[in-house]
Amino acid sequence: MTTAVATDERSRIWSRPELGLHAVVDTEGSVRLGRPDQDRDCLVPLVEVTATGHGRRWSGERFIETSIGERLAYRGHETVHVDGRERTTIRLADPVTGLAAHVTLEAGGGGAVPGAGFLRARVRLVNEGAAPLRLESVTTLTLGGIADADGSLDGLTLHWADNDWLAECRWRQAPYRDRVVPLSRSAHGHEGRGCFERYSQGSWSTGRHLPVAGLTDRDGRAWLWQIESSAGWRFETGEREGSAYLALFGPDDAHHQWHHTLAPGQEFHTVPAVLVRTESGGLDAAFGILTDHRRGIRRHHPDHRALPVIYNDYMNTLMGDPTTEKLLPLIESAAAAGAEVFVIDAGWYDDDAQGWWDAVGAWEAAANRFPGGIGEVLDAIRQRGMTPGLWLEPEVVGVRSPLARTLPSEAFFQRGGVRVTEHGRHHLDLRHPAARAHLDRVVDRLVGDWGVGYLKLDYNINIGPGTESGTGDGPESPGAGLLGHHRAHLDWMASLLDRHPRLVLENCGSGGLRMDYAQLAVAQLQSTSDQQDFLRYPPIAAAAATAVTPEQAAVWAYPQPEHSLDEIAFTLTGALLGRVHLSGFLDLMDDDRFALVRSAIGVYKDIRPRIAAAHPFWPLGLPGWEDSWLAHGLRGPESTFLTVWRRGPGGERRALSLPHLRGVGPVPEVLYPHPSDATARWDADAGILTVHLPRPDTAVLLRWDAAH
Repeated sequence: MTTAVATDERSRIWSRPELGLHAVVDTEGSVRLGRPDQDRDCLVPLVEVTATGHGRRWSGERFIETSIGERLAYRGHETVHVDGRERTTIRLADPVTGLAAHVTLEAGGGGAVPGAGFLRARVRLVNEGAAPLRLESVTTLTLGGIADADGSLDGLTLHWADNDWLAECRWRQAPYRDRVVPLSRSAHGHEGRGCFERYSQGSWSTGRHLPVAGLTDRDGRAWLWQIESSAGWRFETGEREGSAYLALFGPDDAHHQWHHTLAPGQEFHTVPAVLVRTESGGLDAAFGILTDHRRGIRRHHPDHRALPVIYNDYMNTLMGDPTTEKLLPLIESAAAAGAEVFVIDAGWYDDDAQGWWDAVGAWEAAANRFPGGIGEVLDAIRQRGMTPGLWLEPEVVGVRSPLARTLPSEAFFQRGGVRVTEHGRHHLDLRHPAARAHLDRVVDRLVGDWGVGYLKLDYNINIGPGTESGTGDGPESPGAGLLGHHRAHLDWMASLLDRHPRLVLENCGSGGLRMDYAQLAVAQLQSTSDQQDFLRYPPIAAAAATAVTPEQAAVWAYPQPEHSLDEIAFTLTGALLGRVHLSGFLDLMDDDRFALVRSAIGVYKDIRPRIAAAHPFWPLGLPGWEDSWLAHGLRGPESTFLTVWRRGPGGERRALSLPHLRGVGPVPEVLYPHPSDATARWDADAGILTVHLPRPDTAVLLRWDAAH
């Protein structure tokens, strides 16, 4: 029998009309999130918990319909306002186990977007019972009752992003009914056992997928979510009583070898997650709101406003083989091109005849690479007006490094009492004071003594499910160890910025394999890829703003002296709406090629003050990996910028719809390359732009200056 949810004000304890969401207490005391006019059974409890001995009421692949979740009953709630945001904490308790759940919902509006907003959630669990409770999964946010405007699932489209080394941010879409098929529930009286899910595996949080996904309907409504975890995460969506539900998780036992024993009086905090909801505008509008949310949760830093141009010697250039002789001419040419930061990437510590990969850890400069000392090179960078930077992979110690023997065993990841080894490296556990003290000494030497102002923090191994080091009270699961380490890692990164406020930290995980907003709430930049083929980079560059704010998205631009002028312009254009990561043998270029590089950097410096307040949009939709035409834009209060790429043979013209610019004139300005034989015809009344790129493998950056 279906029980209707009461809709009087006594049962509605929280409401955000712009999100179409209300938290209501049903007749059994359960708190459920959704529309207040929906049936109880299509909704799900506000928190779902599995624990050993307390599983699910309907077995399958879903981690909803849990026994504890059904029993958690309303205790009370309170609302406060913090920094202009409404924050409500709803208190629940399970009468059987004594588990208490404190659910914090932080809501924000959509700014200029009507009928839009976001909801950020996290859960604090406290064991108020008399016996230990072994947790196996906990939701950060669950809600039900999602449907299209007709109240069905037939008009919903599911969007998710695959992620891989060299192939980041590959968005996919499918009709919801292709992934969650109708099962004729009325014929057998039960929900299905399956769901659509995506999850991380191991210590690369985005090594398989982005922790971002969404739903849209045919009328432009969108639901977009993000899980903010550098350790395990998972989301699932499926059908419940004719509507869709959504459940967002951190790590769990089934997927990440995570379980966590709560002794009486102890507590556990879930990872945060955010849901964006829009009534119109589809994914573009939703990503605009998510971009504002990301800007709101990150640590304040002057780099987010200054956006200096970065030259890095690695990509398609020195490739981990820096020396004084090779670096000095690159420093000279990078400064002449307009770079403001010069990063010496991997290899600067390589003083081992057997190679550096499995010997890293001490992070001392290699004497044979820098006969006059690395200070000579760092001084040369400063003398040319640039900030010196260095590459560092802080969480690993090579198996041949002396530190592998001198640091205590408890300072490293272990499983089954054995130190974990992966690709010639051990992994530090930053919960251990010796591991943290070692890295503090390294960074304070590089920054405090050497005057380094930029650190590229890389991470090139997947260490697996985690560590059982047991630095806390008793044994731990690998997933719990990984989550504990990552929380300590974020705290360590924040402590560096506390001691060195102007230090800039770049987050890199073999490119974009740890591209999450636990990391990016602390780090200033994110490497988007290690992709070395300039023709393969555009779909990554075009989609990067789905994963990271534009002003944090570091995109490689690696022009070479043997490139044609078209090829140089192509690789540079892709970086101009993000953060320019310049590379290439600039010192060997002729005057025409070098002038094209300088021109791009000049354009970037002109437009960068507007990047940090702009919102991304995609007039051709999110890019496909093999798409011939791609487009990515930024719209702000004063200007709209649009990058268009044409790859390979095919038509020379492409029409793009820009409804937000309808009625705005005149024809957009070609910013780069300039001069250019690319042309743009603008139908202001229809809001249609037709771009003509007469040659394949070319690109153009356009600008409209108008308020909208």
